[in-house]
Amino acid sequence: METAIDLKQIQARQLFLKLSMRVFIYAMLILGALFIFIPFGWTLSTALKTDQQVLAYPPVWIPSPVVWENFVKALTIRPFHIYYFNTFLIAFICVTAQVLSSSLVAYGFARFRFPGRNLLFFVLLSTMMLPSNLLLVPRFILFKTLGWLDTFLPLTIPHFFGSAFSIFLMRQYLMGIPLELDEAAKIDGAGPLRVYSSIIFPLVRPALGAIAVFEFVSVWRDFMGPLIYLSSEKHYTVSLGLAAFKSEFFTEWNLFMAAAVVAMLPPLIVFFIAQKYFISGASLTGSGASKG
Repeated sequence: METAIDLKQIQARQLFLKLSMRVFIYAMLILGALFIFIPFGWTLSTALKTDQQVLAYPPVWIPSPVVWENFVKALTIRPFHIYYFNTFLIAFICVTAQVLSSSLVAYGFARFRFPGRNLLFFVLLSTMMLPSNLLLVPRFILFKTLGWLDTFLPLTIPHFFGSAFSIFLMRQYLMGIPLELDEAAKIDGAGPLRVYSSIIFPLVRPALGAIAVFEFVSVWRDFMGPLIYLSSEKHYTVSLGLAAFKSEFFTEWNLFMAAAVVAMLPPLIVFFIAQKYFISGASLTGSGASKG
């Protein structure tokens, strides 16, 4: 009888410790989420304030009254519709080019055996170690010689050659797909491009989704590239337009924050829509890496 009571007490203590640990973990996660949300919360709060509330001390977190007109004023005081169109156009071209070129190059590295394959892949990976600032001057001289300055070409054409990170990501994913699928298709008379388009491409959608999200966010937030290569306002991207907006209307922080909130919406929407592919691609790439 006493043994049964002791066993129940041990089980109750274990259950209490388990629940306590779970509550502690959730509390830490909620605390971390709130800490991460503070910058965005302050940005959104400032975007809805009056001029007096922006400079008020102590700071006001909840605006009263809520000034929704700040968003309308911020997006019409400069031609943000042109900035958005330019950025979406550049992002669409870059994402399409990056996905196609990186998957094709990775397909060659993962499915074909040829002399120097490992050496070429090593050289490709070593390019990731080069500081991006090191390439700024040579690229500027090259694009100036080609007459591409103040056009979208310097911001889009390099993406047609893939990137080392995307190729590595895709190659590791492809290593996890059985070669028997390729061989079965070849027995049916399919060539390499037919195998790629009909067999491989549909199977690598999670990895392609991850690359597309990475590329879209990278292009959307790129500031240095447009700053170097674009000079006409009609070619400005959102990041460049925000910088110009801040320089011209730096005292009107509520308008600047309103423009910043709208500017960060597309990457957030893309991430939430492609979240499934992004997480799946990252996890499966890890399993592919272990096989490679």
